[in-house]
Amino acid sequence: MNDSELEKLLKAAPGPDLSPDYRQAFAEKVLGNLRSSPVHRTPPRSWGPRLVWTLATVGCVLLAFWIGRWHGRAETGQDILTNSKVIHETLAMFPHRVRAIVSDQHGINLVLSDADNVPASPPIYVRISDGKNLSSMVTFSGQEIQIDGQKLTVLAEEDGGIILEGKGVLWSNGKAILAAKNMQIQARTIAAGVM
Repeated sequence: MNDSELEKLLKAAPGPDLSPDYRQAFAEKVLGNLRSSPVHRTPPRSWGPRLVWTLATVGCVLLAFWIGRWHGRAETGQDILTNSKVIHETLAMFPHRVRAIVSDQHGINLVLSDADNVPASPPIYVRISDGKNLSSMVTFSGQEIQIDGQKLTVLAEEDGGIILEGKGVLWSNGKAILAAKNMQIQARTIAAGVM
């Protein structure tokens, strides 16, 4: 039997004799089943991206709050860079990338390396005053940092001494070898957890 013969046979067969009551009851039953059947919902989304965005937003808010408190303390005369907890938490947020944290008349700046290539060494606190401007920073041995438009290289000696070298400045172990008379420099290594 081919398709055309099957089609002729089906068209010639009489349909079921259904009463009008049956047709109405059938329609009501189908509608009732449609209304009571569960609605197909889209599968729930993954929480991963939402969690990442939420944590990133919370991190940004906390960082903004921390910077606000940091700036507020700087205005009251307390140098935030003397707070070892702040320094160690900042270093933990950007491992081997922090070249310096600089506080000067322009505010507080975080100087980061493009790659995680800053050597692991004890941080060094440096405070420089020229009578008009006061700048402080936390950096590491071997880093070249710009303070008040002047580039300085900070070096730590094996015996714990610190050397600052730049154009017109040479300072070592608490003594200015070459510096302007009104320039006052303080520098010390920050021990772990102590400042």
